[in-house]
Amino acid sequence: MIRLALILALALGAALAGTGPAFAVDYPVRPVKWIVPYPPGGTTDVLARIMAVWLSEKMGQAFVIENKPGGGNNIGVEMVVTAPPDGYTMLLVNPANGINATLYKDLRYNFIRDIAPVAGLVRTPNVMEVRTSFPAKTVAEFIAYCKANPGKINMASSGSGTSVHLSGELFKSMTGCQMLHVPYKGAGPALVDVIAGQVHMTFGSVLSSLGHVKNGRLRALGVTGAKRSVAAPELPTLAEAGVKGYRTTTWYGLLAPANTPATITNRLVADMQKAIDSPDIKNRLLTDGAEPAAGTPKQFHDFLVSEMTRAREIIQRAGVTP
Repeated sequence: MIRLALILALALGAALAGTGPAFAVDYPVRPVKWIVPYPPGGTTDVLARIMAVWLSEKMGQAFVIENKPGGGNNIGVEMVVTAPPDGYTMLLVNPANGINATLYKDLRYNFIRDIAPVAGLVRTPNVMEVRTSFPAKTVAEFIAYCKANPGKINMASSGSGTSVHLSGELFKSMTGCQMLHVPYKGAGPALVDVIAGQVHMTFGSVLSSLGHVKNGRLRALGVTGAKRSVAAPELPTLAEAGVKGYRTTTWYGLLAPANTPATITNRLVADMQKAIDSPDIKNRLLTDGAEPAAGTPKQFHDFLVSEMTRAREIIQRAGVTP
């Protein structure tokens, strides 16, 4: 794994260098296309639109969201990695991109080689949640029930190989719980069936789950992050609840095609930081359970390396396939 991390670091470091031609600092001078590889209305799309409105107003050019779902997130990514490295085609990235680099063996692009990290945006934990009729009210009770009923609990996810799925696989491997994975075509349908009692549990995004928890449609047992969520501080982390060392997060960031000049990425980083720090956006994100995670391209690069390495370990250990 050390060798893998070194390879990833070197490759992403090369992408960060940017070898394209020099550009004027008055970027942008025309609308910027922001690719979101998911349908409208989901968490990724909503976050992109919040940021796009702010950037459009402050940078003087429209940031136009283009939803390009399909292919397990890969169709939208292909549009960006093959675009000119001029700062006018960007990508909103999340854990699926790092996961896909291991999960898919026949990608038409190399995620490490063909992208330039710009900045992280936010990070959120997932929520371990069960239908309200489920007998367990704590993580410890859930584990005990699971072990007393091996293979009888269904675990819904937003799809095979997604961050929701890997959160469950990591939980299974660390606790010895045997659960049947039930993949859905998105987090929304998975949540609907947990609420309806068709499946027992899921590891849903805090952004899409807490409303259902607060309304009594779901029961939350804990959060998957390294620390408690600011939006639900009463919920323990899974590590606090007894699964020592457990940690997974859902994260979002901005990427550009490889070789995008530093003059452009630096401008984007500066304005992204201003957006994240603005009281209206910051308060909205924190209320929804999303914690700002802006930083430099180098910081985002290091984070991508660690998350991709971690995803690879979980995928290989659990034998996850697309």
